Amino acid sequence: MKITIERAALLRSLGHVQSVVERRNTIPILSNVLLRAENGELSLTATDMDLEIVESVPADIARPGAATAPAHTLYDIARKLPDGSQVELDATGDLLTLRSGRSQFKLGTLPVDDYPQMAQGDLPHRFQLSAADLKMLVDRTKFAISTEETRYYLNGIYIHAAKPKAGTTDPAVLRAVATDGHRLARVEMALPDGAASIPGVIIPRKTVLEVRKLLDEAADRIEVQLSDTKVRFAFDSITLTSKLIDGTFPDYERVIPSGNDKALEVDPKLFAAAVDRVATISTEKSRAVKLSLDRNVLTLSANSPEAGSATEELEVSYNASPLEIGFNSRYLLDITGQIEGDGARFMMADPGSPTVVRDVADGSALYVLMPMRV
Repeated sequence: MKITIERAALLRSLGHVQSVVERRNTIPILSNVLLRAENGELSLTATDMDLEIVESVPADIARPGAATAPAHTLYDIARKLPDGSQVELDATGDLLTLRSGRSQFKLGTLPVDDYPQMAQGDLPHRFQLSAADLKMLVDRTKFAISTEETRYYLNGIYIHAAKPKAGTTDPAVLRAVATDGHRLARVEMALPDGAASIPGVIIPRKTVLEVRKLLDEAADRIEVQLSDTKVRFAFDSITLTSKLIDGTFPDYERVIPSGNDKALEVDPKLFAAAVDRVATISTEKSRAVKLSLDRNVLTLSANSPEAGSATEELEVSYNASPLEIGFNSRYLLDITGQIEGDGARFMMADPGSPTVVRDVADGSALYVLMPMRV
């Protein structure tokens, strides 16, 4: 294989694929990126056996062929080359030679035949959605994904087609849900054509984060293909294929309370800033902040044996009976950070029951937050 490629094009593609490669690998070939040159294009492939990304980029091919090279090293070299430079890649035997201007690097390669390929399999369900819609589904739910390995079925975002409740005329929607047991995020959008019969699937956290990185540069339409075990996202010249989490997502509807009758409305930005200030005093472990509610006044407070205490008052809209309830301040900030409008509505029942949080101006997202003792 011998090719010449613009440094900017190589760097951009390497930046996309190398982040899939784990820094530490027990299988040496998984540290490498597969480079394949043919038909005027260089194709770059990286995998960790659960997730595979393939990207094609135009290149001047002097000799078609394929090679594997250390992904992070290749990326670091490309990053440090001067802007506007041309890069020549020449693979012969077990060496890849990279030349650019007066710089030359020789990198060890591993056999192309040893490079693992994800089994293709049939992905029968296909639909398209805009990059903006996919971004919205990911951004508003990813903060609630659990990182607890023992509850592996919560280590991702659950995507499914939600049918309307019996007896209503509501349309079916595409819904994304994530929870870690302490908070839950549920976001929905109009059901795309072709998505009505998709299975409910759990997309792993790493896949979610990799797709999200790519979306900032993506063209408008994203094609999603699904089976019971795999998902594929295709856009521009990039294809990302991932295994799904093999588990059953809990019945999240059961934890969304419907009888909460105490309504608090706040400006989310003012509220978040006040929570952040008061939480400076809370202990690092619990991060607890107490909300004391009386008619149209909210008092935020935090106490710590080491640091002292803090209180702050806010004018709010609240007309129910007085209530004191505690929350993890970081969880409060995560949720209010998703609310783009001027009003956040908290629906509460009592100090021990889950609270529902919504954006007053946008009904597509709903958040549930478990209280804590303070």
